[in-house]
Amino acid sequence: MSLWFWQTPHNTLPVGPKPVVTRQHHQPYRSLRLPARVIASAVDSAMAAASSVRVAAAQMTSTNNLASNFAICSRLVKEAASAGAKLLCFPESFSYIGVENGDSLKISEPLDGPIMQGYQSLARESNIWLSLGGFQEKGKDDEHLCNTHVIIDNEGNIRSSYRKIHLFDVDVPGGMVYKESSFTEAGKDVVAVDSPVGRLGLSVCYDLRFPEIYQLLRFQHESQVLLVPSAFTKVTGQAHWETLLRARAIETQCYVIAAAQAGKHNDKRESYGDTLIIDPWGTIVGRLTDRLATGIAVADMDLNVLESVRTKMPLAKLN
Repeated sequence: MSLWFWQTPHNTLPVGPKPVVTRQHHQPYRSLRLPARVIASAVDSAMAAASSVRVAAAQMTSTNNLASNFAICSRLVKEAASAGAKLLCFPESFSYIGVENGDSLKISEPLDGPIMQGYQSLARESNIWLSLGGFQEKGKDDEHLCNTHVIIDNEGNIRSSYRKIHLFDVDVPGGMVYKESSFTEAGKDVVAVDSPVGRLGLSVCYDLRFPEIYQLLRFQHESQVLLVPSAFTKVTGQAHWETLLRARAIETQCYVIAAAQAGKHNDKRESYGDTLIIDPWGTIVGRLTDRLATGIAVADMDLNVLESVRTKMPLAKLN
């Protein structure tokens, strides 16, 4: 599996020189005989390339400025598309992070509103699928919204949406108290959707601490890639972020793409960062070198690797 980071030069898949056969006048055509091992190696390389697909995960520091956040997302979409990624995943609250809890309610919109339409245009213009985690979707009443993970295809169509089930009602060590349920309606449905990079299992941030949802995504919904857009706090991120993500990858034998918010959004809120892409063996295959930087991590996922891990350690037979 090849991987690279946006801060490093672009690595391309190895391609051998194209053989050229010159046929002169009055010379009989002579076929080129290659050793069997060379042919087998070429076939293996071609099969690996066919099963490999490039994905990207974005890291950013969203604020309460919708236009500024959109401009950053637009730039990252173009970078991911230029890198050859088929899917770009954004973190939770990519479009907006308010200063006060009520701020998100004020800007919340239905999925067919102008904010989401702008991101649909980005996907269409750059011919790339987008995972938009943690969109402030208008709820059933004026007092609540839904924390919604939206999947958009490369033609700008909404393919699926998942509403966050596990809401962040936590007293974080250090004195911060969060009560997401005070303004957010919890979702009820576990959601997976097919895509060009495999079958995607959708979740949002705090869901990560509840392995049951990922077991359902893997063994009932047949997910191959788990998406975990997040805005982990600095304290909880330092303690548990990487450990939880690698555990979810190992126990489900799925790729995990975890796009993260990073740094200080305002005087009251700070996110841990450390955007990661992890393979089904629990190995980190994509990561920004700067935990707090705005940018993208890129990796090539190989579904043959996924199937190999599942075949050699057949957990599905026990479920």
